[in-house]
Amino acid sequence: MSAPQQPRVQDLLGRPVTDLRVSVTDRCNLRCGYCMPRELFGPDHAFLPREELLTFEELERLVRVFAGLGVHKIRLTGGEPLLRRDLPALVAALAAVPGIDDLALTTNGTLLPTHAAALAAAGLRRVTVSLDALDDATFRAVGDTPLPVTSVLDGVAAAQEAGLGVKVNTVVQRGVNDEQIEPLAGWARSAGVTIRFIEFMDVGTTNGWDRSRVLPAGEVLNRLAAVYPLEPVEPVATGEVAERFRYLDGGGEVGVIASVTRPFCRTCVRARLSAIGELFTCLFAASGHDLRAVLRDGADDTALRASIAELWSGRDDRASELRTAEGLSGPRVEMSYIGG
Repeated sequence: MSAPQQPRVQDLLGRPVTDLRVSVTDRCNLRCGYCMPRELFGPDHAFLPREELLTFEELERLVRVFAGLGVHKIRLTGGEPLLRRDLPALVAALAAVPGIDDLALTTNGTLLPTHAAALAAAGLRRVTVSLDALDDATFRAVGDTPLPVTSVLDGVAAAQEAGLGVKVNTVVQRGVNDEQIEPLAGWARSAGVTIRFIEFMDVGTTNGWDRSRVLPAGEVLNRLAAVYPLEPVEPVATGEVAERFRYLDGGGEVGVIASVTRPFCRTCVRARLSAIGELFTCLFAASGHDLRAVLRDGADDTALRASIAELWSGRDDRASELRTAEGLSGPRVEMSYIGG
């Protein structure tokens, strides 16, 4: 179905909004150091009260309004989105929104064996699974979890069995899990999934980012090409963040996301919505704009649309372009709060 035709909104750099990442919870069952370090997100951490979260009805309404502004891709995120109760009901509602032609979910994969079939039946099309190592000890260390790596591999298999498309994301850190690049690529080829290697980014202020731990995407590609010869694949849409490559032997695709060494701010078309309805116009923003207040103050869809359009049309974010050797300065929202 097509969304009602409306003039498309663009920001100050001429970028439309076509992708919306919707966080449904700030909670997670892992404690990956680059996202949610346990020393700061321990037993005493104050997560968002459940009563403050946007309801499914409010989320559906916001997605409908965003669709009228040109959004056609929705990705559900967290935290770990599968911790949100009755998530398939939200998936079904969003899958029915006119204009939304791509509905996906980012997850650590450990809960997919329980939920994949219901999500697929509700209308989810694909999942992106985070997996930072095949080696069990490395996986447990990076995720700061007693769960074995098989918990994620079983989740990937469950998603495939349910008919969902699967991609895998790996955050690469030099000296932490960089020895896993070739094994992970080999596993992804045999499993029939696309894997993307992501440069370690200074999202938020709690993950101990250090440029010396950034393994440049170019180095990743050189290592992969030494084992599996590659050729580049042309992007299919404006705003793709992954540089894609195909294996010359027909073994599928691999990608890299080079936010640090090759920023792609000028083509960024993503908006992010927190679980309590704050609109963030950049992954590295210090704060968001309170759409929940607009919703709950009785604004109709026209007023809500105008509010979102005004925020987006004033956007000039390009944080990755402005990153210095020491990284970004000032306060920034945490990844676990708005997803990647």
